[in-house]
Amino acid sequence: MTKRIKPTILATETVAQSRLFAVESMDLRFSNGVERTYERMKPSNRHAVMMVPVTASGDLLLVREYAAGTESYELGFPKGLIDPGESPEQAADRELKEEIGLGCKQLTPLKQVILAPSYFSSKMTLFLAQDLYEEKLEGDEPEPLEVVRWPLAQAEELLYHLDFSEARSITALMMALRHPALSNQL
Repeated sequence: MTKRIKPTILATETVAQSRLFAVESMDLRFSNGVERTYERMKPSNRHAVMMVPVTASGDLLLVREYAAGTESYELGFPKGLIDPGESPEQAADRELKEEIGLGCKQLTPLKQVILAPSYFSSKMTLFLAQDLYEEKLEGDEPEPLEVVRWPLAQAEELLYHLDFSEARSITALMMALRHPALSNQL
């Protein structure tokens, strides 16, 4: 593998700003002298978590919530931002309590993923969540989320479900199914 030299950042500028997002323009010079302007979401340094909760009886727990990007209700795993001062594990347990009303005694990190590295720098840590117990916290969702139970034995079918289309949820499911803690239950 050839060692690559990172491009030199010549300038950065915020070119668009909304309440939630900032778009940044980056002027770059590559090691071969070619210069290009790239655009990306301005790094926020706020990362996120997503959990694949599995009950003692062998069900996956998903949530159905409104997604403004697709203007539809989507089925996926509980997720959320890591609050300042929280570890990914603390954020995962809090988000489970807010979104599905269950805490977790056993969190297993699966992988850290990036949605689209050409445009975003934020990372999401995927967890397998087991040994669940009842505990509810108030969340920030505008309406109650629908919790959907899906038999672990039918997890492969979930991959083809029309409402289960978020790439991060699909990745989390695939990683969880290959983890030794679950692969022996299938």
